[in-house]
Amino acid sequence: MTTYNELRKINCNEFTERKGQLTYLSWTYAVDILLQNDPMATWEFLEPVVYNDTMMVRTEVTALGKTLKMQLPVMDNRNNAIKSPDARKIFDSQKRSLAKNVACFGVGLYIFAGSDLPSDAIDEPTPDLGELANNCVIEINNCTTIEELKNVYAKAYAALAKDKNAVQLIANAKDIKKVELS
Repeated sequence: MTTYNELRKINCNEFTERKGQLTYLSWTYAVDILLQNDPMATWEFLEPVVYNDTMMVRTEVTALGKTLKMQLPVMDNRNNAIKSPDARKIFDSQKRSLAKNVACFGVGLYIFAGSDLPSDAIDEPTPDLGELANNCVIEINNCTTIEELKNVYAKAYAALAKDKNAVQLIANAKDIKKVELS
């Protein structure tokens, strides 16, 4: 059976797209990769929860022998909750929640690093730094020793220090790899 550690090593960069300040993994690719590795995986859209005039969508994914849940507010392109969202906004948020839920099993998890930062805390990334950050994550994931991980991370941090999202991305990748190598 495929494991989380195997799924988290899959490079999903070719399936990402940028919208505004964030990088997204399309739910279609996330589900495709998950089903290739666990054909018995299933998902469900749970009943949304209403908070005053905003809404939280919820998903549940069963794969690799366990069930994980995810929730996500219905948001605009600045990550602000939408008041009285229409069906299209709810649908889009459900699919975004599904992609994040699948990521919890390892598929493209590194892509979502920093996505929980408030929108006013996100610096506008430099396009070259975004590509560099993704390449650094790949280098980090390919490390075979703690010493190599330290060196690769230090080099990546020095190159990306001006981009908060990039630094968060490589820090999360480093932390995951460190646990794996320990």
